[in-house]
Amino acid sequence: MATTVTSGASSTPPGKAPNLAHHAAPQAAHHAASHGVPLPAGVTVFERGWLSSNNILIQGADHCALIDSGYCTHAPQTVALVRAALHTRPLDWLLNTHLHSDHCGGNAALQAAYPALQTHIPPGQSDFVWEWNADALSYTPTGQQCPPFRFDALLQPGSTVRLGDWQWQVHAAPGHDPHAVILFEPVSRTVITADALWARGFGVVFPELDGVDAFDAVAATLDLIESLQPLAVIPGHGSPFTTVHQSIAIARERLNGFVIDPIRHLQHAAKVLLKFKLLEVQCMERANLLAWAQATPYFAAMLGKHFGGHDFAHGVDQLVQDLVRSGAATVHGNWIYNN
Repeated sequence: MATTVTSGASSTPPGKAPNLAHHAAPQAAHHAASHGVPLPAGVTVFERGWLSSNNILIQGADHCALIDSGYCTHAPQTVALVRAALHTRPLDWLLNTHLHSDHCGGNAALQAAYPALQTHIPPGQSDFVWEWNADALSYTPTGQQCPPFRFDALLQPGSTVRLGDWQWQVHAAPGHDPHAVILFEPVSRTVITADALWARGFGVVFPELDGVDAFDAVAATLDLIESLQPLAVIPGHGSPFTTVHQSIAIARERLNGFVIDPIRHLQHAAKVLLKFKLLEVQCMERANLLAWAQATPYFAAMLGKHFGGHDFAHGVDQLVQDLVRSGAATVHGNWIYNN
């Protein structure tokens, strides 16, 4: 039976410190059919919030595998969700679609909980994982955390990997991340798209923040997903969905807007990084937020490009106000709170 588990972390009311223990409690499971999404037998989707990516647990007769492990501050919850689903069975394999912190931040905790766990990562950044280069892996530039982890094998594009009782195709999916992969099961026509396609968009195109043209790669990956003719999509964030053509059309429209106005993408990326930080800490004093922003290379570079005619603090304040207007944050005195 395929199921989904919703386990998002709640916001903290203004004036109260975040209760991280509350965020670690796993929620009850409900059938994927409640979303109208048919998934292969043995597949469980742990639907997380936006700080952690979704985790996909695949149980078969011979082994159990998890795809993506969420952010490090949610690692105790990730381990608890896996243990609750597997009972006494071990977790045998861990696969990462790409190595952004919200997709592999729970790797170290899962490796500690399951010492025999075999971890498979895409090949593009394997040398940086081997030597643990937090700068090259994007954790320092984005101002995010990821505990060091090991890997045992490479998830090669063009290969097929048996997960549970199903054969999954591994496809290169550059754009959001140049080394990302997606996984496709051709019998049920289920695709695990990570951040290459969500129900209403896709992830920040990080190579563009480094001055590398990557919008064409995003378009090519959307074409690839469309060519697979999937019936069900398990995204990196949000619920599984079947509205494939509609979602691809929305993603292409969004991409076209970024191509026409790249500064719009920079502004979007800056707000995403700021919101991610608020999701992580729940609330920050303005002075501490400014200090974090100035120490975060991606953020500082984007603010320079987008608000070049203003001082740095003014640029951060403008982005905070954008989040407030959209309902993603609130401000009380010198404190900024996640909503």
